[in-house]
Amino acid sequence: MSRTVLFPVPPSVVLDYLADPAHRAEWQSSLARVEDVAGPVGVGQTWTDVTVPGLRPRMRTTALVPGERWSETGTWRGLEADLTLEVAPAPGEASIVSAQLALRGRGPVGLLARALEVVAPAAVRSDLRRAARILRERPPPAPGVGDGRVG
Repeated sequence: MSRTVLFPVPPSVVLDYLADPAHRAEWQSSLARVEDVAGPVGVGQTWTDVTVPGLRPRMRTTALVPGERWSETGTWRGLEADLTLEVAPAPGEASIVSAQLALRGRGPVGLLARALEVVAPAAVRSDLRRAARILRERPPPAPGVGDGRVG
């Protein structure tokens, strides 16, 4: 699955926002909140997503290249999901965000993974569009903020 969304802000601002678990429930529709954040924003940071239905996948940042790419892996009861967001500059101080999602599981959980692969692309794209709207409506960051130094 790969989807792209235009963001009206530079790549560094996009990733500073999307990579920080503190913002997740604001833009990700399936989340009620985030708990148990451990470590600074960056590779190795972990947290628990508390979903609206009450599922609690454990999440971990697996890659972060400021202003370019961020990846996470989530696990829940034998189901694993990898999400990578690639960010590229676009004209007019904007960005194009490309999302790649991979789901895995064995046995009955594998069936769930395949079923989620059908609905997940639309959900990811919708969530990214929400994040783009939020960032469009926010005032621009102060000088030195959103300059690619995540954290």
